[in-house]
Amino acid sequence: MRPRGTMRMTASDEDLAKAAALGDGAAFASLLGRHYDRLFRLCFRLTGGRAEAEDLCQDICAALPAKLRAFRGEAKVTTWLWRVAVNASHDRRRRRATYVRASEGWGDWETARQDAIAEGRERADWLMAALARLPEDLRDTLALVLDEVSHAEAGAILGVSEGTVSWRVSEAKKRLRALRAAEEA
Repeated sequence: MRPRGTMRMTASDEDLAKAAALGDGAAFASLLGRHYDRLFRLCFRLTGGRAEAEDLCQDICAALPAKLRAFRGEAKVTTWLWRVAVNASHDRRRRRATYVRASEGWGDWETARQDAIAEGRERADWLMAALARLPEDLRDTLALVLDEVSHAEAGAILGVSEGTVSWRVSEAKKRLRALRAAEEA
């Protein structure tokens, strides 16, 4: 008979997800332990800042036990999890946009200036800053591909074809090169 911990290490993501959906805390911890670092990296790429990524990742992890009950197993657990992260990122952006609209007339300029300063401090390197300048669809796509998600998986997560993912990656690279050239000029 194998020790219980060994079984958790050899269980598939799908088996862990099903067990976690039924309330198995150890299965949830094992599943999260396997994928937390990649989830955080994706959140970092989606948000462009460490503090924002930590908040987003924490929100996702807090909501996962309830969301796992809706996991149907039609896609790999990681594909499903990355979709949850992208959706949570979109929700966060919408809330921020709503906040900015609500604060209009109440120091918009100062709010925008403070946001720019905070973002400037949080960016780890040039790529994070450049990713933040890309349109949402290109940024999301490139964030997934940079996290070693295949074009097919990224297409499934984003709800677009594999060809569209390839085009978006190409377009993002073209725009990043243009940004770099403009900065160096």
